[in-house]
Amino acid sequence: MATKGKGLGKGLTNYGDPAFSLYLRRSFAKSMGYSSEMLGRPVVGIADSKSGFNNCHRHFPELIEAVKRGVLGAGGLPIEFPTVSLGEVFLSPTSMMFRNLMSIDVEEMIRAQPMDSVVLIGGCDKTVPAQLMGAASADLPAVQLLAGPMMPTSFHGERLGACTDCRRFWAMHRAGKVDEKGIEEVEGNLATTAGTCAVMGTASTMASIAEALGMALPGTAAIPAVHADRLRAAEASGARAVELAKNPLRPSQIITAKSVENATRVLLAIGGSTNAIIHLTAIAGRAGIRVDLNKLNEWSDSTPVLVDLKPTGQYYMSDLYAAGGVGAVLRELKPLLHLDCMTVAGITLGERLEHEPTWVDRAVVLPLAQPLSDQGGLVALFGSLAPNGAILKRSAADPKLFEKEGRAIVFSNLDDLSARIDDPNLDVTADDFLVLQNAGPKSGYAMPEAGYLPIPAKLARAGVKDMVRMSDARMSGTAYGTIVLHISPESAAGGPLALVKNGDRIRISVKKRSIDLLVPPEELQKRKAAWKPPVEMPKRGYAQLYMKHVLQAEDGCDFDFLRKA
Repeated sequence: MATKGKGLGKGLTNYGDPAFSLYLRRSFAKSMGYSSEMLGRPVVGIADSKSGFNNCHRHFPELIEAVKRGVLGAGGLPIEFPTVSLGEVFLSPTSMMFRNLMSIDVEEMIRAQPMDSVVLIGGCDKTVPAQLMGAASADLPAVQLLAGPMMPTSFHGERLGACTDCRRFWAMHRAGKVDEKGIEEVEGNLATTAGTCAVMGTASTMASIAEALGMALPGTAAIPAVHADRLRAAEASGARAVELAKNPLRPSQIITAKSVENATRVLLAIGGSTNAIIHLTAIAGRAGIRVDLNKLNEWSDSTPVLVDLKPTGQYYMSDLYAAGGVGAVLRELKPLLHLDCMTVAGITLGERLEHEPTWVDRAVVLPLAQPLSDQGGLVALFGSLAPNGAILKRSAADPKLFEKEGRAIVFSNLDDLSARIDDPNLDVTADDFLVLQNAGPKSGYAMPEAGYLPIPAKLARAGVKDMVRMSDARMSGTAYGTIVLHISPESAAGGPLALVKNGDRIRISVKKRSIDLLVPPEELQKRKAAWKPPVEMPKRGYAQLYMKHVLQAEDGCDFDFLRKA
């Protein structure tokens, strides 16, 4: 029989009579066919983020059944509940705007409903960060179960997978090398199975970070969505959640300053998504931990790139799983990691690695002493254009563009970019810097993945494949190029980026970690005095809440009232 404070007896609705509250809850629970024996078990909530607008999650019904199997086998009662679902390409203006909304949903439903632990099932880019943010705030024992990546497809003699290959073929289409019929054929062969993008994009990066943080069971991040091991991982996650209900191990005991550093080093070693810096910062912020971009540079200088996956390499996530998974990366990074960090499995990271299989495919995961690159995949830049920092994914960029001064070709917003980027009369050369303003958190576009500015059509047709591009926007983890992102403060907040004009000179130095606008201070003061905010405050609803409370990129774009002091 359920008792007050445990299982179905947790968080009783208050009618002024606790015994009546429990009696009433059991009565309505029995209307769903549960027996008294079942209602007396520990309750494991299953947070389900599937949706008809989320292709990444179409296999979740099968995953949920496997979780339930694990919970029941371990003596618990599984109860699933829906949350907001964030399908990356189906949301307007961008999924980033709704990540914090989903985190609130996850947090409050965990807290409000009677459960002793929870299994969080997610995969698509913003879903896992939102779930981890919500779980960290609710601080109930939680296991993160990942959706898993898609499998790549064989197409005309080569392997294709979303979404780095999406961008490669679209660039060829823009350059006139793939016609309309060809691009339509490619369109039907890029994403052919359930799961998240098949490369080391944001979804795969966040899955790897969830495992590195210790919030997902060891070895579960890289399992393909359609692999039988993914179902076994789901069953194991359900069983572990029952143990956590009996012997609580909370997110606050797992997400610590040390585990955040471990996760950051994994992010750098896998050549992971720039988005992950924002998401990891937001997750850490819910636990009262600050991610310092200067610290990021220190860690990046001492953490080599070890994983040869697209978009920075040649392989896919399914290859990483076959090569040894995130565990193989952790073993190589062992000298750099805090091995005393606790994991959701109930063992420390060091204890986990002692029992790891030792085989690894060196074509995919390189040795620490023989890396793909001696330095990590990401670097933070600071200077007069980005006083609070900006991010460059150097592992996906052209080193020939790392030390460069160029003329600014400025686009005032996304509509301006769309209208002029392919204008044959656009005054632009390959040596110029493309600058996009007003695409940050408060821009009205809600920081879309628009930082991957297209090469102007006339340059693309002439064979130009990369040039320096910069903005306060984000870019997809599946993208590549010499692209400066997350410039802060953003244009819409009146940051220096808002003051850049066509023809200004900008200097970038990856070596010096600097990005500077070469305009005299007195001229900038004049421009600042004439500047006006580009958008009005929304009149109502979530849009107004978002605009009033969203923070800048260096604080994870979380809401100010959700971060832990």
